[in-house]
Amino acid sequence: MLTVGFLLPERFQIMALAPASAFEMANVTARERLYDVRVLSEHGGAIKNSLGLSIETRPLARSRLDTLIVGGLPFPQSSPAGLIAGLRRASRRARRTASVCTGAFLLAEAGLLDGKRATTHWIHARDLHSRFPSVRVEEDRIYIIDGAIWTSAGMTAGVDLALGMIEKDFGAQLARAVARTLVVYHRRTGGQTQHSALLELDLKSDRIQQAMAYARSHLTSALTVEELAAAANLSPRQFSRAFKHETGQSPAKAVEQLRVETARVMVESTRHPVDVIAREAGFADPERMRRAFLRAFGQPPQAIRRTARNP
Repeated sequence: MLTVGFLLPERFQIMALAPASAFEMANVTARERLYDVRVLSEHGGAIKNSLGLSIETRPLARSRLDTLIVGGLPFPQSSPAGLIAGLRRASRRARRTASVCTGAFLLAEAGLLDGKRATTHWIHARDLHSRFPSVRVEEDRIYIIDGAIWTSAGMTAGVDLALGMIEKDFGAQLARAVARTLVVYHRRTGGQTQHSALLELDLKSDRIQQAMAYARSHLTSALTVEELAAAANLSPRQFSRAFKHETGQSPAKAVEQLRVETARVMVESTRHPVDVIAREAGFADPERMRRAFLRAFGQPPQAIRRTARNP
């Protein structure tokens, strides 16, 4: 049985404990106790989360752990010296150490991320890099494994991290079964992007939203301005003007974003050849898709596939 300890600071963000459900369901699914899950703090006893709710914890120093997972605060701040020292000692004894969301800041304070690749919630990634320049921060990853150190992005990405651990410990079949039990659509690989740039378009009007919904379901079509305008029940001129006013970019640029992000998901999560992905995402040929990837991500599809498979 593997002991998993969740180390929590005072006023921790409640989602730091979400990965515990994955380990719990691994036990239920396997019908044996594969994991012993413990909740820890520096001194033990009751501590409060950011909502003001209390939870009982065990003292960190008394726990012998296979896996140590560190939760974070809603907004990163310096941690007590005793907590950081205890974290440093406990990490040396554990087989692997991980963080959920802003827990990466605690790992960085303890020196555990020096020279390592790491991620955190995208909102705080630049702050992590600024405060700890020796950390190789990658802000657009679900989770990253660098040796014995695992770090995850914010909120639900901690569940993806836990599923990744379950897969490494007991195999992909159990991890998939746990994901289904948790009603997780699929287990995201560590290298996947945290969010979609299309979310930043901030579409407001029903007609423009209708046009983009049409585009999503007709990627293999040409998706000309005339076609999108017809979906929005506007003239091409009215549509182009309204789209530019609402999003700050042209319909053609938005369609390329939609195609390239759809292609990226397929590159990361399937084994389809690049030419098949290019066709399914609506690119005229693989070379056009490669150029679009370079514009959007600074990397070709093959490099992104390698990163996704080696988080």
